[in-house]
Amino acid sequence: MENRKFYMRVGVLALSLAAVLSVFFYVLYDVQIVRGEDYLLQSQKKSGITVTVEASRGEILDRYGRVLVSSRLIYNVSLNRSLLGEPAQRNATLLSLAELCEERNIAYADHLPVNRETPFADASESLDAISRTRFENYLKKKGWDPGMSAQELVSQLRQEYAIEPSWSDDEARKVIGICYELDLRKEEITSTKYVFAENVDITFITIVKERNLQGVQIDTSTVREYHTDYAAHLLGRIGLMSDSDWAIFKEKGYSLDAVVGKDGAERAFESYLRGVKGISLVDMNQKGKIVSETTIVAPQPGNNVFLTLDIKLQEAVEDALARYMSGREQVEGAAAVAIEVSSGDVLASASYPSYNLATFNTDYKALEADPLRPMVNRAFQGTYAPGSTFKMVTAVAGMEEGIIKPETKIRDTGRFTAYQDYQPMCWIYRQYGRTHGLIDVTKALEVSCNVFFYTVAYQLGIERLNQYTKMFGLGRGTGIELPELTGIMAGPEFSSSQGLLWMGGNTLAAAIGQSDNQYTPLQLANYVATLVNGGTHYSAHLLKRVTTYDFGEEVAAYTPQVMDTISLKDSTIKAVKEGMLAVTSPGGSTYQYFKDLNVKVGAKTGSAQVSISSESNAVFVCFAPYDEPKIALAIVVEKGGTGAELGALASEIMKYYFSAESAMDRLDAENTLLR
Repeated sequence: MENRKFYMRVGVLALSLAAVLSVFFYVLYDVQIVRGEDYLLQSQKKSGITVTVEASRGEILDRYGRVLVSSRLIYNVSLNRSLLGEPAQRNATLLSLAELCEERNIAYADHLPVNRETPFADASESLDAISRTRFENYLKKKGWDPGMSAQELVSQLRQEYAIEPSWSDDEARKVIGICYELDLRKEEITSTKYVFAENVDITFITIVKERNLQGVQIDTSTVREYHTDYAAHLLGRIGLMSDSDWAIFKEKGYSLDAVVGKDGAERAFESYLRGVKGISLVDMNQKGKIVSETTIVAPQPGNNVFLTLDIKLQEAVEDALARYMSGREQVEGAAAVAIEVSSGDVLASASYPSYNLATFNTDYKALEADPLRPMVNRAFQGTYAPGSTFKMVTAVAGMEEGIIKPETKIRDTGRFTAYQDYQPMCWIYRQYGRTHGLIDVTKALEVSCNVFFYTVAYQLGIERLNQYTKMFGLGRGTGIELPELTGIMAGPEFSSSQGLLWMGGNTLAAAIGQSDNQYTPLQLANYVATLVNGGTHYSAHLLKRVTTYDFGEEVAAYTPQVMDTISLKDSTIKAVKEGMLAVTSPGGSTYQYFKDLNVKVGAKTGSAQVSISSESNAVFVCFAPYDEPKIALAIVVEKGGTGAELGALASEIMKYYFSAESAMDRLDAENTLLR
């Protein structure tokens, strides 16, 4: 009985073992015999790599939440050198790709300085300076004669890249240009990523995939989409890193092929706008085709940046500038800046001529060659003599230092005669042979009497005048987040740096905004804001706040920064403001432009001679409302003549600002909860 049970157990165990072995042998047979060839092929050709997944860049919005710049998904064509194969296979692939691009009218990157049509000729003049420098370095690396002709260069490159002798010059040139771009990266002449073609359409992608071009990859990326044609100098661009960018951003953990802000807000707020990259595991076959993709770490989009700009006001300012400049052949450029008096917020900043961010790459060569320099942000980087708009500084310094009082009267005799060898005239005496008579500081500002301010400056001295100039922010950085010029404050220090001696007569010219004084429109607007808000000098700024990409959480908020506080007597502010109000009041030089405005505006005109043979620059500054100032505005027109003519332009801007502000107040009221 026991033996029978034992044999039964052994039998069951043997049967079980046989079943397991049968399954095992079946699997081995299936893997090695039935599917062995497929698995072997996959094991030889499939490779897995981890790749970074670009994060969507944050949006840029104006102060009221209007979207100015967002991101849009696009497809790019790139080349994987390691998968292009041997020269013969590589060249055939590249020729097919280049011809496909030409058929579909798709531009591709080729910066070889040889034209693409025969007979070959030098085309270096059509390239930018960076591309020309890279070509020169390429020749040095190869040890080739930099003086060779275009035809000789093509012949040399045919050998270098093993182009088939049977290929035509036209075919060879197409492939040579692409191989040259790949070689620049191989030789480490440039560290920028080679993107063969950008923003290709679905039809193109389909054809590429159908042709199964080895080593040709389709990548996803994002481009900036612009929801406004305005504020180009402020919003800025993004792009692949240049060598100089790489030197900066590699320390911040950026990859070599990263896209970064190149200028404007895109550059200034890069740290906020940039998202956090993700990581994916990508399986590719030997031909570079993606077999599978698995997300390991999801990318995190960048934050949204709200600017201080009111884009509607920006549009109004740019349009007004363009209309004013239209048909005025003698004028060259212009700029206007509007600042919120109570905070330093830049509400609008226009530079004329401007350009279109959406077509910048296409327009670049024309923009670079334009003698009017449209890419220069004149509002922040154009420096101009302020002319008579500077006289409020002299007036304030004179009253605060006890040189004069608001009621002090000085007689305009036509000439200032304190010096024997230098006796500058008042403008009214030079032009009409008349004088302003006995006047106080308020009247002197209204009529812009030079002799009055010569007299104050003569007693004040350049050192004390410069103290107030600095406190008002002239000749120093405003704190704006974008690149700016600090300008020049006239005085002994600057003269000495130029190898010149400062003389007493120079102080007289400096006091009326001439001499070496050179300031930006941004500085002038901020100086007026400081004056009319009672002496609080705020840092100018563009950043309002930052939120997460879904707007759910506030990441940062800007708090107005005080750079200086000038202790001004109420009587000083009153006297200066009354003088500026008189400029726009009945009898004032700009009354005709402001008489129909529904708010009182204080203003000062100025003109600064550029040279004897050319028209003066026109300068205009103003603020409003008179009793409770909210906005300060500065306008400069190069070779625009007299500042008074800019009153029409300033009035148009102010009219829009206050009508728009009223409309927004009404809108808020309509959306208020009823109780």
